[in-house]
Amino acid sequence: MLPPIVLRIYRGFGRSWNYVAPGFAEFERLAAGERPLVGAFLHARTFPLLYYFSRPGRGRWILMCSQSRDGEAMARLEEGLGFRVARGSSGKGGARALVEMIKAQREDRKLGSCLAVDGSRGPRGIAQFGVLTLAQKTGGLVLPVAASTRNPWIWKNSWDRSVIPRFGAEIHVRFGEPFEVPPKIDAASLEALRNSLEATLLGMHAQLDAETGFADTEPLRALVSGASESA
Repeated sequence: MLPPIVLRIYRGFGRSWNYVAPGFAEFERLAAGERPLVGAFLHARTFPLLYYFSRPGRGRWILMCSQSRDGEAMARLEEGLGFRVARGSSGKGGARALVEMIKAQREDRKLGSCLAVDGSRGPRGIAQFGVLTLAQKTGGLVLPVAASTRNPWIWKNSWDRSVIPRFGAEIHVRFGEPFEVPPKIDAASLEALRNSLEATLLGMHAQLDAETGFADTEPLRALVSGASESA
């Protein structure tokens, strides 16, 4: 019985949120184009973005959700919001779910897809290759997306420190510059694209968080090689 209750609560919060998205006209133009979109975002910002993309005029989307117990509840929430869901994660079933998403976008060029670049288990803020593979195999455009809000709840026990906007929150959404992944690309160039996507999303969130006044005690990017970078 929990998922329907969570869905009602989430929808109630979502209806109260005010979204500020100055790049929406460009997003509409891209969504109306002939190439499918592959949305790339950080896992921690899932909750403010889910409701935004479930609203009318935002297109149709397929998402990936893990096969864990928490993932089951999340999948039910996403399906209740009108999303198509492929079940899998970096830990289990991810390759199969990615193939399902690729097939779905090849068959329906107006279907968008979204993936958290840092996967379902992290490391936090570190981009993986799933988004790039999805865009490469579908001929889609990778579209970086960021979201921020002032003084949200932060789920500190989750690996990504998920951000949950408060009732009536103003949420700022930004779209980055879309890019393609060539069908033939060497490992070094693919790694460069991964690094660029990661840096782009971290930079977008650094700007948005400064704009909204969002603050967290831990950096958005996980510790890597003994050094940390905040966003």
